[in-house]
Amino acid sequence: MPVQHPRPRQNKRRPRGPRWRRLPEERPRQILDAAFDAFREKGLAHARLDDIARRAGVSKGTIYLYFPNKEELFGAVIRHLVAENIDAERESHAGPASAELRAYAGRIWAFLRSPNFEAVYRLTIAELHTLPALSRFFAQEIALRSMRGIARIVQRGISEGEFGAADPDDAARMLYALLVKHGVWCNQEVRNLLLPGLDDDTVFDHVMTFCLDALRPAAASTPLARHRSARR
Repeated sequence: MPVQHPRPRQNKRRPRGPRWRRLPEERPRQILDAAFDAFREKGLAHARLDDIARRAGVSKGTIYLYFPNKEELFGAVIRHLVAENIDAERESHAGPASAELRAYAGRIWAFLRSPNFEAVYRLTIAELHTLPALSRFFAQEIALRSMRGIARIVQRGISEGEFGAADPDDAARMLYALLVKHGVWCNQEVRNLLLPGLDDDTVFDHVMTFCLDALRPAAASTPLARHRSARR
């Protein structure tokens, strides 16, 4: 009688595939993350969709399902970064407008001081000579969106009497420009010359103190501001 050898047990568990196969709804996010890494390393002109697809673990054709070309993909990357970092909240706030403005400007400042913004800013400046439309896109998707959030809060402060008469759009431009320029200075070697001994939190506090004092009604300005005004 032949000897019956036991059959080897078959593992019926399916091998775990890449996460993007199990969660297709995450593909756009994974493509955006992979594209940002590629753009940051190689620049917009030299980044290839094949490389982005490989980084994201998808086929090149899958990218085209979501983004028609590399320029649209770059635009989606920027919008994604902005939405995660600096989009203004739309609901009303119970606290003072000055507190809301400081909190919102703080989110902008954190984004400006992040490696993500440094890479986007450097990439935008580098590509201006070949893609001038990139400058306009950068202004629309980052600067203008940030300034609209600031202007909304300033308008609320004016309406509630916390801030004096001012043009909200002008105030937003001034505050945003100060934040961006100081953020750029903090990223460069000129920091030791222009901002000696100042850490990021102190630089941000200086900018906000200056701007909030400028927004307050004249009677509520700080003693230093009144002293300077009297000397003029």
